[in-house]
Amino acid sequence: MRFALPGLVRMVTCLTLAAALSTAVAAQAQEPVDLDAIFRIKDEGLNRSEVMEVASYLTDVYGPRLTGSPNIRNAGEYVRQKLTEWELVNVNLEEWGPFGRGWTNDYLSLHMSIGGQTYPMIGYPKAWTPGTGGRVSGDAVIAIIEDSGDMERFRGELRGKYVLTARMPTVEAQFEAPGVRFSDEQLAQRARQPVPTGRGRRGGRGGGGGGRGGGPSFAEQRMQFFVDEGVAGLLEPGRGSGGTVFVQHGGTNPWDVDAEPMPPQVALAVEHYGRIYRTLEKDLPISVEMDIRNTFHDEDLDAFNIIGEIPGSGRADEVVMLGAHFDSWHSGTGATDNAAGSAVMMEAMRILKATGLSLDRTVRIALWTGEEHGYFGSRAYVADHFANRETMELQPEHEKLSGYFNVDNGTGAIRGVYLQGNEMAAPVFSAWMAPFANIGMSTLSIRNTGGTDHIPFDEVGLPGFQFIQDPIEYNSRTHHSSMDVYERLQEADMKQNAVIVAAFVYHAANRDELLPRKPLPQPARTDD
Repeated sequence: MRFALPGLVRMVTCLTLAAALSTAVAAQAQEPVDLDAIFRIKDEGLNRSEVMEVASYLTDVYGPRLTGSPNIRNAGEYVRQKLTEWELVNVNLEEWGPFGRGWTNDYLSLHMSIGGQTYPMIGYPKAWTPGTGGRVSGDAVIAIIEDSGDMERFRGELRGKYVLTARMPTVEAQFEAPGVRFSDEQLAQRARQPVPTGRGRRGGRGGGGGGRGGGPSFAEQRMQFFVDEGVAGLLEPGRGSGGTVFVQHGGTNPWDVDAEPMPPQVALAVEHYGRIYRTLEKDLPISVEMDIRNTFHDEDLDAFNIIGEIPGSGRADEVVMLGAHFDSWHSGTGATDNAAGSAVMMEAMRILKATGLSLDRTVRIALWTGEEHGYFGSRAYVADHFANRETMELQPEHEKLSGYFNVDNGTGAIRGVYLQGNEMAAPVFSAWMAPFANIGMSTLSIRNTGGTDHIPFDEVGLPGFQFIQDPIEYNSRTHHSSMDVYERLQEADMKQNAVIVAAFVYHAANRDELLPRKPLPQPARTDD
């Protein structure tokens, strides 16, 4: 019998495709997906969502939410009431600490005077810096301190003056839109595993302390110089332009009760900083007037995490966790960083409760404080409940946690999951993602991603995952900035994200086995 070549090719191709399809179906069959549950989750989360109302309370009413501030305490009480209203159990503000002093900016007035004319300025005090003690006027002066020689050159010249501490940066035109979504190519790049080459590793660099022997850094020496000089305040250009000012804190760990003294510090809109800077370069005088009223809160040095649960119906002693950080910076209201993640996780819990879906394992939400300072809250929780990362001494709860899911990359739509190197989780998540491919979730990245609260879990060998999200305006406009406000939240993305998180948590809670784990890491500290 003879076969025509085209027919043979077609037959082989069909057989190959059939085999591939059979393999894919078999792989999917190994990890069940409850499509009825997903339908109910989508219906509740997309048609009766409360995520934006919660986000408005966290931002418009209770923002900003600096760790240790009265605002974050009030926001925590709001969340406790809301979770209780939704009939979660074991809802409490679990204390950790000590953290240090709280801080609030209570009043701010900034003006410059040029040639007898007075103009308002846009700017924000750096967190945990002191106020001016009332309305204070002084001449502006440029004093770029880069070494000890600069200190000597300006010594005795700065008392009572407002000091511009940085050179004027170049301000480029904004030719590209600040808001973007990941392209298919960018997602494909994230899905590829990077291969280290070892190039550039030389070793033998010796002690990196620069010979300081544990003494104060140059930045700390410079700050002490400004204090000794008695400056009225320090001014710097805030990163960003077009009305966006990025601001964080001043000094080194300024929330510590024994932090070194500092002068008032303000990050100005770069355009206003530039006007002062260029005028001073012309040897023309400028007077600056500021009235900054800040309060340090020393009454309670501890902070808290917000915890709530939906009890499991079968293996209630085993737990699936979801969470996001609750604290924010102060120039905006902490919307995309991270009321977005907090509201999404709260909404995921509401969806699971409202649908009445049975959960075999207990589902626990945790909203963390102290993340902006080095995930203090989540690290404290992991140490108390699961393991000490320094010694890898495990708590009994360590073996009972299936996994932890985190959202902290802004308001953008979830497009996939960072696997944090956990190869064994890939086929599990691939099956769970399949029903969401039609809304753009299809990427698994083997890569690690850092900078947020899944890290303390991963550090002690627990499955901790961060979702991949579209950037939108996160790094270009909203992250730690004055524009991190409710208006920058994307409602459709927020609803979609809550649905995806709820579906992942539902499947993790009802899976036959706990989520697969990587080998336990070595202790971070050794005693030899």
